[in-house]
Amino acid sequence: RFALLRVHSHGVVTIDLQCYQEDSIAEVDNLLNALEKKLKTLLNGNIKRIKRLPALIRGAEVDRYWPTSDGRLMEYDIDKVVYDEDSAYQKIQILHSKQYGNILVLNGDINLAESDLAYTKAIMGSGKENYAGKEVLILGGGDGGILAEVKQKPKMITILHIDQKVIDGCKTHRKTCGHTPMDNLTVGTYQILVEDCVPVLKKYAQEGRTFDYVINDLTAVPISTEPEDSMWEFLRLILDLSIKVLHPSGKYFTQGNGVNMTDALTLYEEQLGKLSCPVGFSKEVVCVPSYLELWVFYTIWKK
Repeated sequence: RFALLRVHSHGVVTIDLQCYQEDSIAEVDNLLNALEKKLKTLLNGNIKRIKRLPALIRGAEVDRYWPTSDGRLMEYDIDKVVYDEDSAYQKIQILHSKQYGNILVLNGDINLAESDLAYTKAIMGSGKENYAGKEVLILGGGDGGILAEVKQKPKMITILHIDQKVIDGCKTHRKTCGHTPMDNLTVGTYQILVEDCVPVLKKYAQEGRTFDYVINDLTAVPISTEPEDSMWEFLRLILDLSIKVLHPSGKYFTQGNGVNMTDALTLYEEQLGKLSCPVGFSKEVVCVPSYLELWVFYTIWKK
């Protein structure tokens, strides 16, 4: 074991104790209790507050630590990796959590867990929409959760997803999230096109094709507050193309970002005023279990 004592000039004293995971928890607790007692004696009881933090687990086979959108570090109860693939587009992992089920992680960013039905419902209009007989376009959605939650029978659902390996991983390892329908690329009222959505959207716009609902389940609003980088440009491009293929009375649903990311969300809303046609919008704040934070969702429509 190794202990590091720091005495800071403004009065804070920190002790970091490092030990092996196999060490006896009782022994470590006894050692920490003895350290606390010794500090109280040395400082003549002049201690305003003592706080003992749980141990950070370093060097484990499975990474348990993931940041929230606003940079707070969270520890998950992840105990194994069930899928780990590098595609031509991204690193794909599905990690098992005792509490949240299997979690889809893309490029180190938590996307969706089996427990996150709240996310799927929110990005579909929170149960207020009737999809019966409608034309629906889903951008992303390779986990199959949105497709599984369309309870009414639409005229046609078209899914544009660029990465077959995401679909394959979710088909095998996330059945409880409802992606069983993704087992087939074309069945009756839906089709899955494994393609880049940008050229397909441009093609639809040129053909004058429209959809009653466009559900954008791609990347979240970028954290950066500068709208000049490539991520913001991509987001504006998707927004503009989606509005072009949206029926005049249709609705566009998308996720935003964590509720604490107020600057990024404000900047996103400013981009809505720069599209090829005027739009209106509303937003809803929803607690997504595996995100460990409140998340903002947008509904956008043509004025």
